[in-house]
Formats: sequence, C-alpha cells, structure tokens
Amino acid sequence: MLAEVLIFVPSIARYRADFMLTRLKQAQIAALTQLAAENMVSPALEKELLANAEVYNVVLRRDEVRQLVLSSPVPGEIYESFDLRMAGPFELIRDAFASLLDPENRIVRVIGYPVQDAGTLIEVTMETKPLRDAMVDYGLRILVLSALISVVTALLLFLAVRRLLVLPIRRVVRHMQTYAEAPEDARTVIAPNADVEELRMAEEALQSMQTQLTGALRQKERLAQLGGAVAKISHDLRNILTTAQLFADRLEGSADPVVARAAPKLINSISRAVSLCETTLAFGKAEEPPPQLRRLNLAKLVGEVAEGEGLGSETSITCLIEVPPGLILRADSEQLYRVLSNLIRNAREAIEATRQPGTIEVSAGEDEAEWWIRVGDTGPGLPPKAREHLFAAFQGGARKGGTGLGLAIAAELVRGHGGRLELARSDAEGTEFAIHLPKGSTDLSA
Repeated sequence: MLAEVLIFVPSIARYRADFMLTRLKQAQIAALTQLAAENMVSPALEKELLANAEVYNVVLRRDEVRQLVLSSPVPGEIYESFDLRMAGPFELIRDAFASLLDPENRIVRVIGYPVQDAGTLIEVTMETKPLRDAMVDYGLRILVLSALISVVTALLLFLAVRRLLVLPIRRVVRHMQTYAEAPEDARTVIAPNADVEELRMAEEALQSMQTQLTGALRQKERLAQLGGAVAKISHDLRNILTTAQLFADRLEGSADPVVARAAPKLINSISRAVSLCETTLAFGKAEEPPPQLRRLNLAKLVGEVAEGEGLGSETSITCLIEVPPGLILRADSEQLYRVLSNLIRNAREAIEATRQPGTIEVSAGEDEAEWWIRVGDTGPGLPPKAREHLFAAFQGGARKGGTGLGLAIAAELVRGHGGRLELARSDAEGTEFAIHLPKGSTDLSA
C-alpha cells in the first residue's frame, strides 16, 4: 500500500498537469491558425477549432499585447484559475485530488507558457468533467497495474518464504519427530544446512541439544548396565565375605596373641565389606539409606581409617591426625568411615603417583553451628578437567584408571547428613577437602 501511495499520488498529479498542457498546446495551434489567416476564419471554423481543442476561448499574449484570439459562449462563471507556470509539486498534488473528489462539472481557467516561444502567455477556459473522467480512467489503469504487480510480488514472496523459511522449518520439525522416535540413535541428530542465519543458529542449537541428550541417554544406559553388573558382583561378593567372616570369628579364640590382636580388626574390615555390599545392593534399588546418627569419637574413627588404608610408620607417606581426642560428633559411623576412607585413599594415591614422600593431614574442629573435618595432602593437585565435574559420577576421576565414583559417593553421604563436601584448595602444593556437618538442634547428651 505504501508503494501504491508513493507511485499513484505523484503520477496522478503529473497526469493532470500533462492533460492541461495538452489542452494548452491544442489551443495554441488553433490560435496560430486564426492569426495566420486573420479575417479568413469563419465562425463555423472557429467553433470547430475550439471544439477540437476542447476549450471555450483562447487568450494569447504576444509583444506585451493580450489578445482574445478564439472565443465562444462560456456556459457559466469561471470557478477557479490554475497557473501551471509557477505550480510546485505539492500544489499539483493538492489540485489533482481536489479535481478527483469534486464530481461537479466546473469552468476553470488554465494559464501556461506557449511552446516554441510563440508568446509570453497562453490562457484557455475549459470544463473539468473531461479532465476528471480522464483522471479516473488513468487511476483505474494504475490500480489494475498495481494489483497485477501486487499479485506477482505476493507470489514471489510466497515462493521465497516457502523456500527460505517454511521448508527449512518443516525439515527441523521432521528431524525432531524422527529424533523423538529414537533419541539414542546418533544418526537422527540434525545436520545444520539452512541458508537463513537465524534458522541455521536454531538448527545448531538443536544439534547441540540432541547430541548432549543422546550422550546422556547412552551414559544412562551404560550406568544401568553397570549397576546391574555391580549388583550381581556385590551379591556374590557378600556371600564370599560372609563365609570369610565365619572363619575370622574362629580366629578370635586362637592361642597366638598376635592372631588374637589382629582378629578383631580383620572382623571389622570384613564386616564393613559385607555392609558395603549390602548397601550397594540397596542402592541399585533406590538411594543410599538414611544415616543412623549416633555419638562417635572422631579421633578414634580417623585412626581406624588411616590404619585401614595402610598408613603406618613403615610407609613413605606420613599421616598427621590433628583431631582433638575428646571431639564427639553425631553421625553415621559407617557412612562417615566411607567418606573419610575415600578422601584419604585419593590423597594416598595422588602422593604415590609422584613417587615421592608426602604427607596426609586430617584435622577437625567445631563451632556453635557445625563440625568440620579437613583432609589435605601434599600431592600434585587436581587437574583442571577433574575440577569441572568433581562430584559427578564417572566424570570427576583425577587419575588414570579411576572411576570417578569415590568423591560422588562421599558427597552424597555427606549430603545425607545435611552437610556439604567441598574442595577447599587445590594447587601445586597439594589438595584439601572440607567436610561440614551441621549441629542443628541435636542434643549430644542424648
């Protein structure tokens, strides 16, 4: 519509001006005929000349003399005069629409310049009805032409939109439907090829999402398979350990004092292994069981963990336990044992990988709100890749061959106590983890 306005408005004004100029030229030719054959033009011929020019009279100014060259009776008063010599674009547009909107047949005077310098001014009197009829006819032709152009433009626009937008969008929808039927199949992931930049960005985003989802589904499937395998292994291992536990019970009655002293520790270790297998079987069905909170001596528990991990005086790794002997906290002893065992084992393996002596330090304390335990080592620190998914299963492994399960299990067990496990420090001087266990409103005297 804007194009139609920009085209129609000036063209209809130009058409009106050309129409009037044509009348002026025809009137000038008739006037020159009269001047060339002065006193020889009969009234009938004069009337015919005016009829051919479609005007009522012609006034020509030459040599500063204004002369009525041709004349005939005017059927009414002159309604308005139009001077084409000084008319600007806005005047022509205004007068054109005034002529179109006025249905009455008016008598108007039109003034302009003669062609070929045949004088200084030419003036005619004419009716507006032929002018308006011609303008309406011209406007209708412009309207038909504009409609034809609009139809062609709409068709081209339809084809362009279909080619550039509709077909690529249908392709995206088709890929989404195909992918929804088999999201595990990587062959159904869309390959971006849209020509429109925005659609290509959408396809690339969809490709990224589908790739991540496919990977997650594959990992989930692998985890499900691994969970089934672990459950089977844990079931058989529990049976084996139960048998070993029966034989270990008999060692408590041994006359050998060394065996008698080692038997309780062996029984405790086997009991923990059996408990771990049972917990693993339960985890395959649901989640970690809720902690059974009891009062425990943290220094004693840390000592058992260190001894269970083989951190004695004979090794090149020194274990410093800076836990107040009287520090009592409320937690699940088995789950906290597993948490500390994972952290200390990771620290020992990190130091052993350097083939250099090192130190593992376990410290603890408390304030009004919580208990805290810190486990640090003098190892090489965690690689950047391991820090990105440190507590995510199968993704946070820091050493070659590791499963990445230890820290994930430890973090879940600490969360079960309402606390949090966080990485306090990791640099070239070593790594330190911090365990925070809230006290809440728990009464330790219970």
